[in-house]
Amino acid sequence: MARTYLYNNHIKLGAKMVDFAGWEMPVQYTGIIEEHNNVRINAGLFDVSHMGEIFVSGEDSLNYLQSLVPQDISKLENQKALYCQFTNEKGGIIDDLLIYNLKNNKYLLVVNASRLNADYDWLKKHESGYNILVENKSDIYSMVALQGPKSPDILEKAGIKKEEQPKTFHITETELLNEKIFISRTGYTGEDGFEIIIKNEKVSELWELLLECGKEFKILPIGLGARDTLRLEAAMSLYGNELNEETTPVEAGLNWTLDKDKKENYTGKETILNQLANGVTKHLIAFKMTDRAIARHEYPIYSNKKQIGYVTSGCVAPSLKENIGLGYISDLNLKKNDIIQVMIRNKLYNAVITDKNFIRKHNKGN
Repeated sequence: MARTYLYNNHIKLGAKMVDFAGWEMPVQYTGIIEEHNNVRINAGLFDVSHMGEIFVSGEDSLNYLQSLVPQDISKLENQKALYCQFTNEKGGIIDDLLIYNLKNNKYLLVVNASRLNADYDWLKKHESGYNILVENKSDIYSMVALQGPKSPDILEKAGIKKEEQPKTFHITETELLNEKIFISRTGYTGEDGFEIIIKNEKVSELWELLLECGKEFKILPIGLGARDTLRLEAAMSLYGNELNEETTPVEAGLNWTLDKDKKENYTGKETILNQLANGVTKHLIAFKMTDRAIARHEYPIYSNKKQIGYVTSGCVAPSLKENIGLGYISDLNLKKNDIIQVMIRNKLYNAVITDKNFIRKHNKGN
């Protein structure tokens, strides 16, 4: 099992470690609910060094990336980020990722840890005919996420003035601890915050600096447990749960990310455009349990005593003090406020379909 360069820092903080996508990662430190609430109210620091960093450069970089995602990369201004998906021939999602335009035909792709090898293989498979360089630098860089309303104050105390901090969904290349770093105003919590990419050798020093600077702002280190409840409250999809190679962006409710008028061809375009025009046979919903029960991954979803789908994610939502979930259903007539049931230990429990945003997102930045 792989370990990040922050492993010893986690052990020193008393973290409970678990296997995640082949990485030994902290699932919690003081407790999931306390960590979750602290990110919503103050700030939290996450080790996300298991994520992958792939750089694409060269004069054909734009055309190359255009052929691989349903989004229009030509609209991506310098230092701007775009949420994208790699799609296969059937429109299924190979991975969801962030693409950053670093300027001068150079792009940074931040991909999921569990999909890094598949993504890199996909990129290499399609590079023929393009004047580009694809570099997987995931073993060189580490990444931490500083999330929560007090994140800008902490980052400023650490040495990056607020006027120098990137705007929402932007990235900047700057210097901290005598090291070049990338700072993006992105995250996976629904709160304002930053993701910082730094060389492996400096990440421990950065981690300790941010925790020290964050003391007066009540920062806490945050594990994977709270990361999952935070992202689920914000209805953010997780690869392997809501997203996979058998599910298209349209089925996953990611229409808002798709450029319907994109002229360039990309893998899976025909299927995606057909679904946009004619509809789908399954779609992702959000729900709240109205009976006292917790929905979990792969639990069956019922309507009128007939199974119509399955739960992809579910948890107790600490911010709401309610039990929430996401899932796919085939009954497209069901809508907000309609009642469904979740099969839990051979018994049906009632739930109600809701809007996908369980909480109001605050990741607006400056």
